[in-house]
Order: sequence, then C-alpha cells, then structure tokens
Amino acid sequence: MTTANYSMEKYFEIAKKVKELIPSRINLVANIGDFDDNIAKQLKQVGFYGIYHIVRLREGIDTDIPVSTRIKSIELARKNGLELFYCIEPIGTEHTYDEIADEMIRARDYEVNIMAVMGRTPVAGTPYENTEEISEIELTKIVAVTLLVTRPTRSMNIHEPKQMPLLAGVNQLYAEIGTNPRDTSLATENNRGIDTNRACKLLKNIGYTSFS
Repeated sequence: MTTANYSMEKYFEIAKKVKELIPSRINLVANIGDFDDNIAKQLKQVGFYGIYHIVRLREGIDTDIPVSTRIKSIELARKNGLELFYCIEPIGTEHTYDEIADEMIRARDYEVNIMAVMGRTPVAGTPYENTEEISEIELTKIVAVTLLVTRPTRSMNIHEPKQMPLLAGVNQLYAEIGTNPRDTSLATENNRGIDTNRACKLLKNIGYTSFS
C-alpha cells in the first residue's frame, strides 16, 4: 500500500524484493493510486496477483477524483489479468442506503470474489472530524446485505476488525503493522490495528478452525 504520489519505480523495486522473500502460496496485492495501462502491465509482470481499487462513496464529491478515473483504473486492472479486491467505504452516517447499494451492485457486476466493507474514521482537520463512526450493529447489517448482493466466492472482510460483523459472514481479517491512514499511531498494531494472533482469536471465537 502506498500514497497516490509514491514513486512507482521504487514501488516495483520493493515489490520484486518482497516477491523473492515470500512463499509462492502468498499472493501479492497492490493498493496504489490510479494508473494507466503501462502500470497495470508492470504490476502483472512484477508478480502481483491482484489489486485493491474501488469507487469510494461520494467519489468526486468528497474527493477530487472523478468516478470515471477510478473506473478506468479498475477496467485496466481487469484487462491485464489482475484480480479485483473491492470494498464499500468509507461508510459514514451521511451516506444513504441507495448510495451504499450502488456500490454493492458495482462489485456484483465486476464479479468481485474478495469483498469488504469499512466504516469511516473521523480524521482531525477534515470536514467529517466531528462526526461519529457508524455503530457496530449498523456495520454488521451492511456486511450481511453486501454478502447477499455480491456473493463473493472467496472472502468477506471487515475493516477495522470487530467481533460482531463476523456473525454476518465475515471470514477474513487483516493484520496491520506500521502506519495506518485511520490511526494517529505510527505503530497501528498497538492501537487500531491488530496482529495475526488477535485476528485468529476473533475468528476462533466465531467458530472458524482453519486459517490460511
């Protein structure tokens, strides 16, 4: 994962080194800014399996990125054989169910098999800094409907990891270390993020017995 303005040349250098170090069963997934066909081809050549790229809720309204730009990147990723990882985010109290449903349908139309939902974290200095996060029960209900609409064949994820949404079908959690755009700590594993042991514990508490 990088910021949108990170050097792609350096990114590919790092990716090549990481690819040499990780077992072949571990897939490399890119999370970068928008890109052109050349970058999409290089991602595939370097050894990336997939890419996380989405149309955010109220893209082009709360952000400066046109929806068409996001869709172009998504289409280029799919054209070049990169599996699309998708998420409905960042869900806030201002979003309507119609808006949320539109993104569920978009993911379904792209036949996304690795799906997720994420609530918005209020960040100081932004227009939504004084708004509350949506409740865990609301997030759980959105997970349930997302699963029914998109029907991903591989995984359903929640961000950040919480216990209740697992009752609605979440079967994948992400462990995070280092910086996190939703956290004020430079070591998110000690704050908002969780490590692999905590992630496994959450999954075990809901009845999962096998992890990969």
